Amino acid sequence: MTTPVSVVRLPRGPEPNSRGFDPKSPRFIALCRTSISTSQANAEQSEEEQRARSELRETFLRCLLSMSNKKVQFHLYEKVKMEATFGASDIDVLNFQVSNLHTPIGVQKEAMIRCQDIISFAFDV
Repeated sequence: MTTPVSVVRLPRGPEPNSRGFDPKSPRFIALCRTSISTSQANAEQSEEEQRARSELRETFLRCLLSMSNKKVQFHLYEKVKMEATFGASDIDVLNFQVSNLHTPIGVQKEAMIRCQDIISFAFDV
């Protein structure tokens, strides 16, 4: 016999066909009840965390901008090292566009490198 699992019923939406929940519903209020001191501490922590994240993001974007048209050395898995001229990154920073990519088997004029394949990279100042 399977173990019974309790089911949490969410409050009904403000309209029969709506997808949202009525924030004034007693069931919604009961499910979302938090203490004021906890929410204030979380707000302060989230502001500090958000500030730190924005500084890190800005530093990273400045790094990408300064790398444009500079020689970059990529260190990949299996001890593969490649050298190229950095071009750009996509908006999600999932791929790098490079030129004159020197690989162990030859040179590619233009290439895209997936960031998940890269362990580290360094560029000449």
